[in-house]
Amino acid sequence: MSVTVLVGAQFGDEGKGKIVDYLASDMDMVVRFQGGDNAGHTVVNEKGVFKLHLVPCGIFKDGCKALANTGMVINPDELLKELSEISSQNVDTGNMFISSRAVILMPYHIELDSLGEKTGISIGTTKRGIGYAYADRSRRTALRFEDLLDLDYCRTRIAKIMGGINAELKAKGGKTFTEEEIYDKCVFWAEKLASRIVEPVSFVNNAINKNENILFEGQLGAMKDIDLGIYPYVTSSNPVAAYAAVSSGFPISKIDEIVGVMKAFTSAVGDGPFPTEMEGAEADGFRGDGKNVDDEFGARTGRARRLGWLDLPIIKFAATINGFTKIAVCKIDKLDTYDEIKVCVGYKLNGKEIDYMPTSRDLYKVEPIYRTMKGWKTDTTKIRRYEDLPDEVKDYISLIETYVGVKVGYIGVGPAREDIIVR
Repeated sequence: MSVTVLVGAQFGDEGKGKIVDYLASDMDMVVRFQGGDNAGHTVVNEKGVFKLHLVPCGIFKDGCKALANTGMVINPDELLKELSEISSQNVDTGNMFISSRAVILMPYHIELDSLGEKTGISIGTTKRGIGYAYADRSRRTALRFEDLLDLDYCRTRIAKIMGGINAELKAKGGKTFTEEEIYDKCVFWAEKLASRIVEPVSFVNNAINKNENILFEGQLGAMKDIDLGIYPYVTSSNPVAAYAAVSSGFPISKIDEIVGVMKAFTSAVGDGPFPTEMEGAEADGFRGDGKNVDDEFGARTGRARRLGWLDLPIIKFAATINGFTKIAVCKIDKLDTYDEIKVCVGYKLNGKEIDYMPTSRDLYKVEPIYRTMKGWKTDTTKIRRYEDLPDEVKDYISLIETYVGVKVGYIGVGPAREDIIVR
């Protein structure tokens, strides 16, 4: 039995889908434990190319249970759409389950999010309603998937909350919703999804007690954590390893391994500080033109990602708050054409070197301390053994391990499942 948690070590978009898909071959269950459909995990395997936003990546392994767990906010319409797309490519979705405690993301959450980005402080959200669904969870006005199993109670809940929701929508100049509209949606969702809804604490703990291999899949990355990230330019949940246990209801002592996934460089979507960000054409070598599945455009938004050199203080901070036991470095092949490669190995703030992660405001002000390394100018995409990598790649990996204090166990050299070096 093993319990593994996999999380992002940067701003998201690190390549988690690829690594989860690879690791799922040994898993009995894969669990998404936070977030919603505001980000995507891209998977390329023998069954096709998939951009998953709500469905755990373990769905592709025959017999593996896939659980959208407590801690998530789930738009049922998006989930049904995603399941239909996956099924259309001859993937069995019969083992997809939903936590009864997961929050239902409603149409009015999307409307409020769109209005909020226009009228409030813009932080570059995906306008998918994620923050407003989490806000309703905290205000105790959210509906959960358990409510779809008792439609009479569901109707009563809707009647109690819609007055306040419509007052907020009206005050912001948005579209209002009738109680009947929302109730009819719930009836439809209950018909389509009730058979997938499970009591999550027993579901997960029974699997642990049966010595099953379980992988917990995080969304986004450490720098987007609501408490520990670049607030306010963050997501509305906790994409850190400890939250897998918190949201799932099992002891944190049961976690055996924590895998941090990082890119060989840095990328971000949305607003916020980005110390190593490149300007203009300098980033074109990383980006691609959007024609390839691993080009640097958001899986959810399609927006061109902000790109920069590798920032090791961020990786070390992520390792500190998560407790990585192993690191996966993705997209090392994107550096194949560079003569020289810069790596940030520290920050100066107000002219003094610091040894901590500063506030978001100060992160705008830091001066990155760079180390310049020799590029390898070699195609790495066909290499499958660490020993066969150019010495310059090994030096790059060694610098990461030395600075962060964690072994690199996986190296991605392309987008497909098999494009990987395992140490």
